[in-house]
Amino acid sequence: MTQTASASVPNEIDVRSLVPMQRHATIFDLVGRLEPGSSFVLINDHDPKPLYYQLEAEHPGAFSWTYLERGPEAWRVEIGRVADVAA
Repeated sequence: MTQTASASVPNEIDVRSLVPMQRHATIFDLVGRLEPGSSFVLINDHDPKPLYYQLEAEHPGAFSWTYLERGPEAWRVEIGRVADVAA
């Protein structure tokens, strides 16, 4: 998959240095700015599976979620916005 993230969304975001209450706000801001077909890699210090469930509940089928690394030091997940489909 070719990564075509817009200039306003970094290719990778490491939230391990953020306080927990800032993490979801930062991640959801980035997710909201993703263009269809683009993605970024989230780096976290624990499995961000609850974030996946929240994304899926709020935007069913709109985002892809691919684990690239599953701990124990870091979890890396590629989060992408699914390309728009014809209505």
